[in-house]
Amino acid sequence: MQKFLKRLFSRLFFVGISIVIQILWFIGFVYLLGSRYRIFSSLMQAVCIIAVLWIVNKRINPAYKLAWTILILAVPVVGAAVYLLFGRSRVAKEIEENFNSASAMSKKTLQEHPRYRKELEELDPRINKQSIYLRDYARFPLYENTKTEYFPVGELLYKKMIEELEKAEHFIFLEYFIIDRGEMWQSILDILEEKAKQGLDVRLIYDDVGCVSTLPAKFYEEIRARGIQCEVFNRFRPVVSVILNNRDHRKIMVIDGHTGFTGGINLADEYINKKIRFGYWKDNGVMLKGEAVWNFTVMFLQMWSVIRGNMDELSDLSQYRCHSYYAGKFEDDGFVQPYSDTPLDHETVGENVYLNIINQAKKYVYIFTPYLIIDNEMMTCLCLASKGGVDVRIVTPGIPDKKIVFLLTQSYYEQLIDAGVKIYEYTPGFLHAKSFVCDDEVATVGTINMDYRSLYLHFECGVWMYRSRAVMQVKEDMINTLDQCRRVTKGYCQNRNRVIRLMQSLLRLMAPLL
Repeated sequence: MQKFLKRLFSRLFFVGISIVIQILWFIGFVYLLGSRYRIFSSLMQAVCIIAVLWIVNKRINPAYKLAWTILILAVPVVGAAVYLLFGRSRVAKEIEENFNSASAMSKKTLQEHPRYRKELEELDPRINKQSIYLRDYARFPLYENTKTEYFPVGELLYKKMIEELEKAEHFIFLEYFIIDRGEMWQSILDILEEKAKQGLDVRLIYDDVGCVSTLPAKFYEEIRARGIQCEVFNRFRPVVSVILNNRDHRKIMVIDGHTGFTGGINLADEYINKKIRFGYWKDNGVMLKGEAVWNFTVMFLQMWSVIRGNMDELSDLSQYRCHSYYAGKFEDDGFVQPYSDTPLDHETVGENVYLNIINQAKKYVYIFTPYLIIDNEMMTCLCLASKGGVDVRIVTPGIPDKKIVFLLTQSYYEQLIDAGVKIYEYTPGFLHAKSFVCDDEVATVGTINMDYRSLYLHFECGVWMYRSRAVMQVKEDMINTLDQCRRVTKGYCQNRNRVIRLMQSLLRLMAPLL
């Protein structure tokens, strides 16, 4: 009862109700005009036809085209209204312009060392092409002189975060999708407050939609009162807006420009299993020490400048460079390339990194993903790799956090299994890790789920690594995790209740809109 009342009087409930009322009012208004004025009804039908033609000719994923076309033609007025409100996969015009400015201003600070590129090309021209794609389209360069360390569970990453935060001497930047009050956040907040009192530049960005059920509406005021600079991405207001469709799903921690963290782990107790939700929460992350952290530093400062609407800081970023605060020589641990993906361009960087790894695989590809809601390109790529003799293994959760999404994930199993892909479900609980490892050479760890939201709508980030220490650490974690998994069989897929299979078929049609 207490949990129900908490949800009933939460910010999410009131804002959600407000938005639903606005949508219903808009749809009702359109229906009313259509019933009273025949010319308006004819106009709406013409709008629906134009909308479908517009969608079909857009440069977007065919699955989006199909889903929106079905919705608009099935319920013309409602479908057209919903498309006008939520059909765009891009953020507001002002934010787009700010991001373009931020990217242009910081471009000169993201220059690649020619020696790094030459060495990678000589080692493996095939792998070099993956890195060139990231440099040219994500616009974040390749580095050496960076140590990588992989963490297979949130508890270990959290311990390392605390250790490194306590060493901070100059600045700390944090950018997270979810923050929730509890042991993890409080211990980090205590350090941030103490460092701010010591005069360090301490900044925090959090996504308001991601935190709508965990933080109060003006949480940033509480943080600022502690001496910490704080900005909010995508404030969750009771107004229907396209921007509600886009979220800052990144997880970034940068310390003094030379130490950085990313992965699937948010700042909440379930991620370190201090709070039990959906069984044991299996997550992962990676720590970088060295030159490659510069990409994460610039990523953060770009987002910071965009939210504030002030690009002045990006004109001179030299004070944040890692060597400004680190006089020694960094350990050389292979090639490292942190990257970002945004919904602002026509490039699905996150998905293309995954596709490139699969396409270039010679022996194996092992994948961790909490959601497996994939388009035809990804399905074809996975199936062809397996049919060509590549050992493709995918691990998904055994206990879901969202049951509808889990049913949708399971709907993709049978086709993959038919092609020889091995599917496993993590039996101890929920698997939230997002990582690929391939042929003992390449790995990526980050925030990017294998679903439409991560691949097309959200701001995301990851780390691409070649012959780094963390590559084999990711593989080791995968092998160890398989011992705690059940392998999914074709019989399991075919013998499911017919109602469930029907529901999965319907969900597949609307997957891009969920």
